[in-house]
Amino acid sequence: MSKSDDSFGIAIIGAGERGVYFIGSRIAEAARDTGLRVIGVFDRLADRAELAAAHLSTVYRSVGLDHEVRVFATLDEATADSAVDLAIVTTHTDSHREPVERAVAHGKRVYLDKPISVTLSDAEEIAEAEQRSGQPIMMGFTRRYEQPWIESVRLAHGGRIGTPRMVLLRSVIPYTRYLQLWHRSGARSGGALNDKGSHHFDVLNWIADGAQPVQVSATGGVSGIFTPDPTAAARCSECDRDCPYRRHETLIDKFEGVGRVPNVSWQTAEEVHDRNDTCVYHPGADIDDHAVVTVQYDSGLVATLFFAIFGPWATDQETLEIIGESGRLRMERHSGDIDLVEQHGRARSMVHHPNPDRSSSHYGADRELVRKLERFLKGETPPVGVAEGVDSLRLVKAAQMSLAEGGRPVDPRKLSVAEVAQ
Repeated sequence: MSKSDDSFGIAIIGAGERGVYFIGSRIAEAARDTGLRVIGVFDRLADRAELAAAHLSTVYRSVGLDHEVRVFATLDEATADSAVDLAIVTTHTDSHREPVERAVAHGKRVYLDKPISVTLSDAEEIAEAEQRSGQPIMMGFTRRYEQPWIESVRLAHGGRIGTPRMVLLRSVIPYTRYLQLWHRSGARSGGALNDKGSHHFDVLNWIADGAQPVQVSATGGVSGIFTPDPTAAARCSECDRDCPYRRHETLIDKFEGVGRVPNVSWQTAEEVHDRNDTCVYHPGADIDDHAVVTVQYDSGLVATLFFAIFGPWATDQETLEIIGESGRLRMERHSGDIDLVEQHGRARSMVHHPNPDRSSSHYGADRELVRKLERFLKGETPPVGVAEGVDSLRLVKAAQMSLAEGGRPVDPRKLSVAEVAQ
């Protein structure tokens, strides 16, 4: 690729679904409207990287651009290449720190996908790397790029319902895939409450608008629905049982298009953490599958996350309700509609968001993310960054500690790295 003043080269580090088939594909699809070009892909699995690069090159050709994406042989090659301006880090969560440190050491800008890390020590090291670089790191909490969430927080902060006093974020999702992918290992992902809940805790902090969380309590844990069954086949591709959780055949997989991911390396991989169809009953998973978490802020705001990964497919899987002194709003993510009650009930309206991007991944948030990436590379401050990532992880850790101790209230401000070391 010939470098021009209005173009930006990108290296994707971690050739998984998020990095390549969501973010990378959206970048390639928008290539005629932006200056973003994926130069190459790095992954510790060479076959996965090759297939990912070929996929992105095909997307570029589909929009009429002759641009070939290559494979970087090493992490150093990916982060040191002179054509690369931005490193997109979408590795397993426990592997976030090293590519971030390498990229900023080579003067690259960084996009880091959520969650920031598994451990607080890694999160603090990432924050220190950002400080050394003198440049902000952009983070990928997708709700910050999704219009109904942005509008809901704007309404809550704008006085339409009075000062927010209570929040309920309900996330009842059919994400049994967390037991089928590498997320089943808490050491790699931090568990479902980190991988998915990090989004939600960031939203709660966003609504809190600078108030500090002072107490977290949680109940839940492991439901027993997925009790290990050593007699079950190790993976879906080897199983002939009639199972509602069969990978790529569930309603959520079909809705999100996961079965269309054109990379056979997940089917050929032998290691549990490299494949994507491990049986939900396969022994070895150590993550929680449900929780009710309440966060008390020093402003008086009380916020609750109602969370489960074994929910049924439905159009109200994720909802946000904010209750203020004089009204309330309730947003449904699937439709994007906001039910707004104002003036102590004297006024009620529906706020709609007709959005041509909603049929794309993450209800259009990934397309907005691409637009924000280009503005970030041109000097605009990103909407969410490392500080918010650290704050979200502190709530995750406090919630997990409370879960492990029978609901004991935990002050997230007082968590030490040693106390929550994993």
